[in-house]
Amino acid sequence: MPRPILATIHPEALRHNLEQLRRAAGDSRVWAVVKANAYGHGIERTLEGLRAADGFALLDLDEAQRVRDWGWRGPILLLEGVFEQRDLEICSRLGLWHVVHCEAQIDMLAAHKTNVPQRVFLKMNSGMNRLGFKPEHYRSAWSRLNALPQVDEISLITHFSDADTPKGIASAIEHFAKATRDLPGERSLNNSAAILRHMGEAGLALDSDWVRAGIALYGSAPDFPEHGITHWNLQPTITLASKIIATQSLGEGDSVGYGSHFVAAGSMRIGVVACGYADGYPRICPTGTPVLVNGIRTRTVGRVSMDMLTVDLTPIPDAALGSEVVLWGRASNGAVLGIDEVAASAQTIGYELMCALAPRVPVAVDSAG
Repeated sequence: MPRPILATIHPEALRHNLEQLRRAAGDSRVWAVVKANAYGHGIERTLEGLRAADGFALLDLDEAQRVRDWGWRGPILLLEGVFEQRDLEICSRLGLWHVVHCEAQIDMLAAHKTNVPQRVFLKMNSGMNRLGFKPEHYRSAWSRLNALPQVDEISLITHFSDADTPKGIASAIEHFAKATRDLPGERSLNNSAAILRHMGEAGLALDSDWVRAGIALYGSAPDFPEHGITHWNLQPTITLASKIIATQSLGEGDSVGYGSHFVAAGSMRIGVVACGYADGYPRICPTGTPVLVNGIRTRTVGRVSMDMLTVDLTPIPDAALGSEVVLWGRASNGAVLGIDEVAASAQTIGYELMCALAPRVPVAVDSAG
């Protein structure tokens, strides 16, 4: 039999999460962000669950082609725009909209020979300081684009650096509002954290024609640990599960794993699980990282190794060879372990765990949803 580790994608959870974000977004249309191979879930495995989105936002042309091959004929947005001039020909062929965030991309458009004008989203750097024109240069960039016959409609877009923190979005909104005052075009402002935390606030956050739903679609709270997925009524969309492949009985003073980092304080039983850092489970996770065994919450003990980790079976006396172990996601009995909790133990975020799932881990789609 194959090694007993499996990642399962839950389309019904994707549908549920999209609906929660749509409700929070009010009248705004919703981009489903499927960059990074749908946050590690696999684009083809997630599209059916996200079919109700108004458009798909992603990064590269291969991802866009895959969405088109699936049969999607609606809007697709390239969030980083094009990387070289010939990409514009593919944008025309596939009907892609694309972000313009620098002068070089405007130069590419100006040199592009086409009879099909492009739909572009002009990006403002409202404080993130990654991509986009600073507010004082934004209107001149808009004027350059507006003068090009290669450009059709110009939409206005920015990204919030602090929507998930107490700092919030007020400063970014102020910069955006001032620089775009009286400019025509649709606006795209709010990411997952802004949708859930700020869409109900007065101000320009309500005037986002398009919102960009990312991490929250995939069952991760964008402002964890302040709020978890239960607070936002989100469901996990990926379950990483394995089984116990051996048990060991320890006495007081017995150690577990490389470096003997865990030493038993008394008699206890542990389970050995077929999952390790070569599967994408973070090696940095310390003793105490939460895990579900037979749907009951317990903890890891000792260091994570390449192919195995060990768990405390004290709360589950009937656990044995073959018992279900959920590293994150939903257990067979319905118990949930949010990916954010595991990520916090690894001093990282749920995004990284989703994207780090190793190629050797088989992936299935839950036919029941």
